[in-house]
Amino acid sequence: MTMSALLEEVSRLHHAHPPATPGQIEAFEQCMGWRLDPDLRAFYLHCDGAELFGQWSAEHRRVIDPAFRFFPLAMIQRARVVMLKDDSDKAGPASWYAACEVRDSNYILVDVSEPHDGRYPVIDGYREGFPDPYYCRRIAGSFGEFLAGALASNERWFWLKTEE
Repeated sequence: MTMSALLEEVSRLHHAHPPATPGQIEAFEQCMGWRLDPDLRAFYLHCDGAELFGQWSAEHRRVIDPAFRFFPLAMIQRARVVMLKDDSDKAGPASWYAACEVRDSNYILVDVSEPHDGRYPVIDGYREGFPDPYYCRRIAGSFGEFLAGALASNERWFWLKTEE
């Protein structure tokens, strides 16, 4: 499925936020010191964050219990800060950024240090094993690949092996 089709599905079936402006993206990139790859840029120009599979609560004015909560640009931070409240090299790679929270309080990370075919790989931000690469392994080659898996997941962590 193309990125455009994935984004249409996010808007049609889930809870997409209003889009980021090109100026917000430029300010984010200046602040972070890295540029969004094509998948992330398309996502944020379409919606500045989204929740998948949750229920809208008018009372709370937010989505309750989403399986995936993709952060708005303003909430993206280094994974080591989000997960360990420590921005030193002993707390994990400086190039891993938390882009999404999953229902079990773990995170989905993008590694901006090594783009492949111009796209950043996606890593399982497994809290209990962070930042050990044995536990925090690559789960998708790109944000678009991860988003496709999330949309087709039926609220499951599609990257984890399940016993039958």
